[in-house]
Amino acid sequence: MRESLHIATKSPEELVDITPMVQHCVQKSGIQNGLVAVYAQGATGAIMIQENWDDSVQLDVVHLLQKMIPKGVWLHDRQDGNGDAHLKAGLVGPSETIPLIDGRLGLSQWQNIFFCEFDGPRSRRTIICTVLEDGHS
Repeated sequence: MRESLHIATKSPEELVDITPMVQHCVQKSGIQNGLVAVYAQGATGAIMIQENWDDSVQLDVVHLLQKMIPKGVWLHDRQDGNGDAHLKAGLVGPSETIPLIDGRLGLSQWQNIFFCEFDGPRSRRTIICTVLEDGHS
């Protein structure tokens, strides 16, 4: 089963918790055991599994990437000024795969799934959620 999820982002750079949306997609699928692939469409967004308890961790991720990959110093900035966003998205990566166990995401108590916005705010970001059934279930 595959579904497109859509979100709006509010900041130039932020992590948005999409775990409830992904879990809803899993519930709609009716699949109990398998894999859930979460994929960010677009070259300046990414998907990350990260701590869910304390928002400071998500801010720390943004701040770390800002220090590692500053704005305004990349060749691509001559095109549209977002060279850093492309590099950040490429470093984090466009997808995560999560085990599906008895109808639930196989995340730990402290993990959630985040869409990483590196070129916002955007009125519409698309995330593809694919639920694959384990053939041995």
